[in-house]
Amino acid sequence: MNFGGEDMTDIVGLITAFVIGGVIGAEREYHGKSAGFRTMIMICVGSAIFTIVSRRISHGADDRIAANIVNGIGFLGAGIIFKEESRVKGLTTAATVWAVAALGMCVGSHQFDIAGVGFALMICSLLFLTGLAKRIQSLNQIRDYKIVTDFDTTTLDRYEAFFDEFGLSASRSQQQRSGSELVEHWRVSGSAKNHEKCIERLLNDARIKEFTV
Repeated sequence: MNFGGEDMTDIVGLITAFVIGGVIGAEREYHGKSAGFRTMIMICVGSAIFTIVSRRISHGADDRIAANIVNGIGFLGAGIIFKEESRVKGLTTAATVWAVAALGMCVGSHQFDIAGVGFALMICSLLFLTGLAKRIQSLNQIRDYKIVTDFDTTTLDRYEAFFDEFGLSASRSQQQRSGSELVEHWRVSGSAKNHEKCIERLLNDARIKEFTV
């Protein structure tokens, strides 16, 4: 079997897709994410194969096969995202799947320069921006507090003032009275440091029967 110049370029592209998917997948696997090492390799190589086949069949004039890669990746991404209590999980991994598919399409269409720069930016985002993201997140966090206390006409106002004392902004989301008990649900925003100080005080409040956050 003889390979021409374009054939060799496609083979190099598939190997490149394998390496790119493997490196990004290793990072995801290390952090215990649902789409890890093998998954990212399959996504990147698969996207490259579809792009190569699309280019060869249409001789570069029709990109409908490559365009449908985006739709297929959308289904994978949707399966990764899930809701845990009041928080949405898996968004970063889903976005990574989407971006890895784009890198596979780049190498499949011989756009190695774009693939290289995109790969470098993705690795920087995943490896080196985690600390910055956590620092930004610590500046303002929204948490849901549940407080169960004995019913008192001043309870709601007391805890609203209590949150304000710690520099937190609180809004009442739901209150329910059951016999002599009052179940309070608060949505509270503020810095992580202020949240921790507030939680420590609430845990030591003898009037609180149950507290979750």
